[in-house]
Amino acid sequence: MRKFNIRKVLDGLTAVSSAASASSAAQQQQAGNRESEIQETLQSEHFQLCKTVRHGFPYQPSALAFDPVQKILAIGTQTGALRLFGRPGVECYCQHDSGAAVIQLQFLINEGALVSALADDTLHLWNLRQKRPAILHSLKFNRERITFCHLPFQSKWLYVGTERGNIHIVNVESFTLSGYVIMWNKAIELSSKSHPGPIVHISDNPMDEGKLLIGFESGTVVLWDLKSKKADYRYSHDEAIHSVAWHHEGKQFICSHSDGTLTIWNVKSPTKPFQTITPHGKQLKDGKKPEPCKPILKVEYKTTRAGEPFIILSGGLSYDTVGRRPCLTVMHGKSTAVLEMDYSIVDFLTLCETPYPNDFQEPYAVVVLLEKDLVLIDLAQNGYPIFENPYPLTIHESPVTCCEYFADCPVDLIPALYSVGARQKRQGYSKKEWPISGGNWGLITQSYPEIIITGHADGSIKFWDASAITLQVLYKLKTAKVFEKSRNKDDRPNTDIVDEDPYAIQIISWCPESRMLCIAGVSAHVIIYRFSKQEVTTEVIPMLEVRLLYEINDIESPDSEQVPPLPTPGTGSNPQSIVPQSHPSTSSSSSDGLRDNVPCLKVKNSPLKQSPGYQIELVIQLVWVSGEPPQQITSLAVNSAYGLVVFGNCNGIAMVDYLQKTVLLNLGTIELYGSNDPYRREPRSPRKTRQPSGAGLCDINEGTMVPEDRCKSPTSDVKDNSFSRSRSSSVTSIDKESREAISALHFCETFTRKADTSPSPCLWVGTTLGTVLVIVLNLPPGGEQRLLQPVIVSPSGTILRLKGAILRMAFLDTTGSLVSPAHEPWREHNVPEDKDEKDKLKKRRPVSVSPSSSQEISENQYAVICSEKQAKVISLPSQNCIYKQNITETSFVLRGDIVSLSNSICLACFCANGHIMTFSLPSLRPLLDVYYLPLTNMRIARTFCFTNNGQALYLVSPTEIQRLTYSQETCENLQEMLGELFTPVETPEAPNRGFFKGLFGGGAQSLDREELFGESASGKASRSLAQHIPGPGGIEGVKGAASGVVGELARARLALDERGQKLGELEEKTAAMLYSADSFSKHAHEMMLKYKDKKWYQF
Repeated sequence: MRKFNIRKVLDGLTAVSSAASASSAAQQQQAGNRESEIQETLQSEHFQLCKTVRHGFPYQPSALAFDPVQKILAIGTQTGALRLFGRPGVECYCQHDSGAAVIQLQFLINEGALVSALADDTLHLWNLRQKRPAILHSLKFNRERITFCHLPFQSKWLYVGTERGNIHIVNVESFTLSGYVIMWNKAIELSSKSHPGPIVHISDNPMDEGKLLIGFESGTVVLWDLKSKKADYRYSHDEAIHSVAWHHEGKQFICSHSDGTLTIWNVKSPTKPFQTITPHGKQLKDGKKPEPCKPILKVEYKTTRAGEPFIILSGGLSYDTVGRRPCLTVMHGKSTAVLEMDYSIVDFLTLCETPYPNDFQEPYAVVVLLEKDLVLIDLAQNGYPIFENPYPLTIHESPVTCCEYFADCPVDLIPALYSVGARQKRQGYSKKEWPISGGNWGLITQSYPEIIITGHADGSIKFWDASAITLQVLYKLKTAKVFEKSRNKDDRPNTDIVDEDPYAIQIISWCPESRMLCIAGVSAHVIIYRFSKQEVTTEVIPMLEVRLLYEINDIESPDSEQVPPLPTPGTGSNPQSIVPQSHPSTSSSSSDGLRDNVPCLKVKNSPLKQSPGYQIELVIQLVWVSGEPPQQITSLAVNSAYGLVVFGNCNGIAMVDYLQKTVLLNLGTIELYGSNDPYRREPRSPRKTRQPSGAGLCDINEGTMVPEDRCKSPTSDVKDNSFSRSRSSSVTSIDKESREAISALHFCETFTRKADTSPSPCLWVGTTLGTVLVIVLNLPPGGEQRLLQPVIVSPSGTILRLKGAILRMAFLDTTGSLVSPAHEPWREHNVPEDKDEKDKLKKRRPVSVSPSSSQEISENQYAVICSEKQAKVISLPSQNCIYKQNITETSFVLRGDIVSLSNSICLACFCANGHIMTFSLPSLRPLLDVYYLPLTNMRIARTFCFTNNGQALYLVSPTEIQRLTYSQETCENLQEMLGELFTPVETPEAPNRGFFKGLFGGGAQSLDREELFGESASGKASRSLAQHIPGPGGIEGVKGAASGVVGELARARLALDERGQKLGELEEKTAAMLYSADSFSKHAHEMMLKYKDKKWYQF
């Protein structure tokens, strides 16, 4: 606990304005006494930074594997990531340190382990028996490049094929190489005059483990006898091989080739294929060969007890199918189904009832890994429907353009969003349960609701339930459906300001309590939405067009220090007339054809049916002005209690009353300053002859501004001696400075001027030059009067200054608690109200979470303002800066949020130099400063956000969200919250060989691989061939393993592994000693022979 006293730690305190009365000074003395009572409970030990979970589709996938007993799916990527999926809600992310692409994955089936082969010629053994999988062993090949791996079911010997065409054998328990090697020249002997190319396939005969089928890229296949160390048969084909698959009886295998053909071979007939099929080739007359097709990249051959086998393949389409989407072909008996995919196929696997390769396979589904999606096909139902994917893999359905994260939302929000979202679900999915069902869920230790909102390039917005480290889509809103769509590029309106994605979402402002949603899009458009559970048809979409632009007329203001006072509406001139324009623009297109008064997008003029969920309240669009396009919106805020929305860009600010559908404020940024502009601004254009335009504030109602208020600039309130006139260090060019953008907006109920005795509704505006300005809101009474009387908006004259662009503002009450903006509680607007309800509504006041509305007159507040460079806490109403913290000198803050944590609040910042920092409030003590992630691209900057309870997230790749926590408590509970990937499951019984097969030698032949590949039989492998690297997963794995049966199993397993490792090391040392003893004895013997017959004098 720490108390602070305002009188001891004043930082940048300025003199109280001379206009302040004695009573005001006494008031501040009282406030000072109260401030000293604020107790800050947050300490640095409450903070710890760690990644929690990663959601979304694995970016740039490259490999796929499935454990048919554990029912776990693994996906490897081109950046060395590993994603493991069990039942919905059980998933895990791991990363290979090298970042090399994963080329193949192999499960040790039902063992809780996985082998990964990487493009840098390393093999890694992952232990999955702990909540956070870790590498137990690695093996780095030095002289050969890995191209293919095969691990037979229930075997500890991994076959590794290389680019040179050789096969090495690795013991997966000790991760050491066997001395047994199959050399390419021995395998092919004289069957080919040239090198057969890299190994593309290895598998053992399902019925005889002693026979290994080796596929070389050039088209040669060899059946190798492991015991006799020679080839039994060699099968040659003219076309390159891409993949090979066995029939479960081990008498036939099938190859897929680069010319789009499949060849089926009888094992004992190597001279020619038993059958050649071109699945997509056009059969020509006269018995000619079909035309060549694209390569068949993979084939699988799966048998069923009851019917024909399945042949499943990817690729192989004919070359004339230009523009056709990638396909998976399922051949079953005489029927061939061609299943079109949305993206190119990376890999696929057939899921079968049995893990044993020598039994009827009984395939029931196909997992298809696409470039940007994961699809599961149900083979058991007619028409092969797909399973509904329960994983959150559609984050990138349209590229994510912005993100917001809300923890500790109202509890009724998720059910409300889910109920409207449930109606949007597609039909026609498989009726069966999702087949990837392994693992167990973790314990739910967090009980608060969390919602993530993503904005997308196509104008869609998705709401996600992110509670308890899971992610599930709740509801999708399409904002683009309010606009007319151009059918083709030529048809597009010439008012577009972006080449593509004109509906892309840039900013989301959401009030969870009132459920009001406001979005700003890339085409300078703002849409306000209200939530409703009723379907409505809107006959005419409410719409406003706002003319907002900025230039300075240097003729009217020769001394650029002084900006002319704001004229009053009604004098014929208006604030926008100080804009240099070469032509008057009173019509929608000016005399020389310049686009004018037209928005970028065209709102539909037909009735719009709006489903339950978010429904349009108002569309606001900025318009072109004299050939100048509207500038993109840089900040946005909505307040349901006031019925107002405000937005700004580099031209200025506009405020709209969305209840009365009127524009209340439309000002250039400079005009907000009045006569107090601290900047020397140069005109942006050198043109001298300009005509004032009469079309500026065409949307402002004359009654909405009080002339006296607009012209008045109370000197006693404005002169804040603490603000420095020096320019912001981050702004260097005159053009940037003259284009001061609105960067932060915050509605609140607070003290607007120094002399205020009570808080009132206002808007705080922050700019890119570090200025904070305050606008007073005079709201009419509630009920019907709110719709009849105008809202009066006036500048307060208050100006505050910080270094760098303003990012975030918040307010604390006298106890140091966060003052949330006032809000309306949500109610259903589309249901007619009865009389009692109306009366209640008239009496009802907006809910303000702020205690300020009931505070005594003497109580004060604190404004917390965070900019790109620093943070300040300013006491109100005195406007004294009581705390200041320079966050960064050399970098700049990308995101700053004032968040609650452990029943207190803090300021959390993410800097461009990769640091995540938190500061206590109000004293701005540094609590956490961790180097986490340098800003490598704009995607991170655009999507990083903090929220309450120590949660944060950002888009780590175009398809994935990375969540992290900066809370010590969450870090401690994370282990419990994570799901278990491995669960103890009995391995199914091996298929029964049957009496006759056993009697006459049919059925599967087993092989003692230990006898063949062990050191005693095959000797040691060359040490220079591969290097063994012990993994970090040993001891850490034990620490990470959860309690319970699985934890015990994991510990026992790891203890054995470690013991094995130590024994292995001991064995190696013993072997080395034996070797040195042996060589010593040899040398001694040689010496003895050399000198045996020599006399003593001959030495």
